Amino acid sequence: MDDPFPGRSFIDGICILVDKPMSWTSFDVVNKIRSALKHNLGIRKIKVGHSGTLDPMATGLLLICSGKHTKKLAEYQGLGKEYTGTITLGATTPSYDAETEFDATFPISHITPEIIEKARLGFLGNLEQYPPMYSAIKVDGQPLYKKARRGETVEIKPRPVTIDEFEITDIELPNIDFRVKCSKGTYVRSLAYDFGKALNSGAYLSSLRRTQIGQFQIEKAWNLEALIEHIEGFVPIAEDKEL
Repeated sequence: MDDPFPGRSFIDGICILVDKPMSWTSFDVVNKIRSALKHNLGIRKIKVGHSGTLDPMATGLLLICSGKHTKKLAEYQGLGKEYTGTITLGATTPSYDAETEFDATFPISHITPEIIEKARLGFLGNLEQYPPMYSAIKVDGQPLYKKARRGETVEIKPRPVTIDEFEITDIELPNIDFRVKCSKGTYVRSLAYDFGKALNSGAYLSSLRRTQIGQFQIEKAWNLEALIEHIEGFVPIAEDKEL
């Protein structure tokens, strides 16, 4: 990175762009950075948070805020997002992605580029979207994914979202690569599931990468391992302090 910020920047407040690795939760990333800061800056407590969850199977941009800059998290959460990824046709999963096993299979021999394009156009603009059952949305104080894992049935209400851009970048059936720009609160897993239904088939999200949040771009993000190494190179500037 061109801007090797000093340790004091973390304490006073900073926004760090981080490229989340696959299989890590967003909380895992926050916890890893917080632990490294506390240990290497010689402090007992520091505020660290992120501006929008990425699923464990997804990679890409997280905005990590520290210190007083955590007050900006709500503002950042409201920014639009851009993703690239792959939708795989012919099957569905309970989680709408590759994290769970297939629960149904469907034919895809009838699907043509023309049918795909017609379906794509139907997902532009303002939509009502049902979140996946395997999501962190809370119902009666518990995340939906916990209820789903117990086999509970919960009524989920649709949410208004906006798809500003939905581009098909490659078609190699059963896989369709895409790029999407969307509003806060959009579930790309639900987009994949609904897209499969629009094709009179089934689909799940087989890969996802967040490339942009508002004006923040993945190209300017830290690799997590490199960021931790950078933090570990700090000379401690405080002893036994709470911040």
